[in-house]
Amino acid sequence: MNLVVFGLSITSSWGNGHATTYRALLRELSKLGHHVVFLERDVPWYAPHRDMIAPAFCAVELYRDPEDLRRRFVEVVRSADAVIVGSYVPDGVTIGEWVLATARGVTAFYDIDTPVTLAKLEQADFEYLSPDLIPRYRIYFSFAGGASLRRLEKEYGSPAARALYCSADPELYYPQEFQKTWTLGYLGTYSDDRQPALNRYLVQAALRLPTVRFAVFGPGYPQEIAWPPNVDRTEHLPPDQHRRFYNEQRFTLNVTRASMRRLGFSPSVRLFEAAACGVPIISDVWDGIEMFFEPDKEIMLVRTTDEMVYILRELPHRECVQIGARARQRFLRDHTPRQRAIEFVTSLAEAAR
Repeated sequence: MNLVVFGLSITSSWGNGHATTYRALLRELSKLGHHVVFLERDVPWYAPHRDMIAPAFCAVELYRDPEDLRRRFVEVVRSADAVIVGSYVPDGVTIGEWVLATARGVTAFYDIDTPVTLAKLEQADFEYLSPDLIPRYRIYFSFAGGASLRRLEKEYGSPAARALYCSADPELYYPQEFQKTWTLGYLGTYSDDRQPALNRYLVQAALRLPTVRFAVFGPGYPQEIAWPPNVDRTEHLPPDQHRRFYNEQRFTLNVTRASMRRLGFSPSVRLFEAAACGVPIISDVWDGIEMFFEPDKEIMLVRTTDEMVYILRELPHRECVQIGARARQRFLRDHTPRQRAIEFVTSLAEAAR
């Protein structure tokens, strides 16, 4: 198939998880024989931070604004077998209207931020999607499953809401032997609703274990946060350094945004990256997590600082290694980008019929 994808960014992973998601999915689509054109708004905050300007697996085109887009790419959109508009695309409502009026193939919305999107719709915040667009997209791909899919169909009128969970590229994420620099590490952009959990599971644990080293890597954290002296901070870690970061941890922490916890069935990209590396994962608790990794066997769940401190201090090393290894096996069995790409193409074909 000839596919056109409008996405937030594939050229820059700075401050967003969209780029790595698109890269993994589109690489596998290319391997399956599909041709993809990725259309990305040329914005100043990504321009100086581009770490993949010309991917080998898809054509990337930058546009200045919707007018520039309409002028240069109308035939590309019109002739495509499927056109996909992603969440957080600038002027996403305007672009969605144009795509629905122009495309002759299957149209789809790809929501990498489903819990956030649903919260925005409730608040009449139509930054990149409006309720009247949802029934007109032939299919709605959602990062969240469970009740979110039923709500998109019953409340918002989507003709077909399908889960398309994130993944991680096993060619980029795998176990490597490095000295364990940190006992517990966390990789993620700052968010207000995630910080209380990060404080509870990592900062408070660091205060109670002053001889243990911790790490928080990611952009956007306010300067006024007082990190304990045994917590290492890095503002941005390029994707090509993620694998080493995971492999230098004894454990990695997965913290879920509040909106994702409320809806459940919303795994993050970082969860699969860590599993692919075989590092033991300690996660907060949310509905549906057992669909992806089996608690106590493939992942450890915590609710309190006490539980975190117990794991870090008392859990036998051999048991930790086994949990990480089983998580990697589960990832390779159920959660690779190739499996997501096959699900994606199958759903598009069903929508076309």
